[in-house]
Amino acid sequence: MADPERRWPALEIAGAALLPSADRLLTILDDHNPLGIDEREAGVWRVFFPDAARRDAAGRAVGAVFATARDISVRPIDVADERWAERSQANLTAVRVGRVIVAPPWDIPSSPAADDILIVIQPSMGFGTGHHASTRLCLAAIQRLPLGGRSVLDVGTGSGLLAIAAHRLGAARAAGIDRDPDAIQSARENVDLNGVAADVDLRVADIRDPDLPHADIVIANLTGALLSRYRAELLARVPQAGRLIVSGFTVEEEPAVRQAFAPGAITGERDQEDEWVCLTLRTM
Repeated sequence: MADPERRWPALEIAGAALLPSADRLLTILDDHNPLGIDEREAGVWRVFFPDAARRDAAGRAVGAVFATARDISVRPIDVADERWAERSQANLTAVRVGRVIVAPPWDIPSSPAADDILIVIQPSMGFGTGHHASTRLCLAAIQRLPLGGRSVLDVGTGSGLLAIAAHRLGAARAAGIDRDPDAIQSARENVDLNGVAADVDLRVADIRDPDLPHADIVIANLTGALLSRYRAELLARVPQAGRLIVSGFTVEEEPAVRQAFAPGAITGERDQEDEWVCLTLRTM
């Protein structure tokens, strides 16, 4: 139900150049923790943020990158609560990645195959519905690893999808962390929805937290900049010969990400969908 008193900080981004630059724009916005995106029409986005400071920082970043694009405008606005999160997710349908089917509650397959793994995700203000290429790449990567008896940590868990998938694929212990309390609340709702609340540990935390547990497999679907910035902290969570799955960066960013992790890990597998890349690294 809409709250007529609540107003959301947002950016209205408009211009024909958005269409071929959508993935690049999403990468920039993701560094500023957007809550959701409402595509009003072709080439017009409203991007919602938890506070005005993050909105304004995102606006400056987008403006700097697209400074020479005369037909793109970036305007800060405050939007009344119009059930925008529900509208922006209303057309989502089920997605299959290997054995894993990720479905919103309104598009659950009626008769999945016996070996399919069905995960129901309630779309919310967070991301992680399986509709972004980097999420699909991570889902494919974890299905190639033997998870039985192993522990998995999902850094920046968002909706909790990858942590839930790791548990359902056989991990002995699965955990997800996110620095955004709203994301963890959404993730908890999703583990409840899938009946795995007792098996998936979720907490508000940062990868720099020294009390975080080690894990045999760490998944970090972030951005190229964040992966490079926190490469030491990520590698510190994985034991020797463990696996670190990193995604959320583009082909253009790949050399910098590889260089950041080269001193502590070697690449085992590389996957790409469109311009998005996922690397499975083995720690040394």
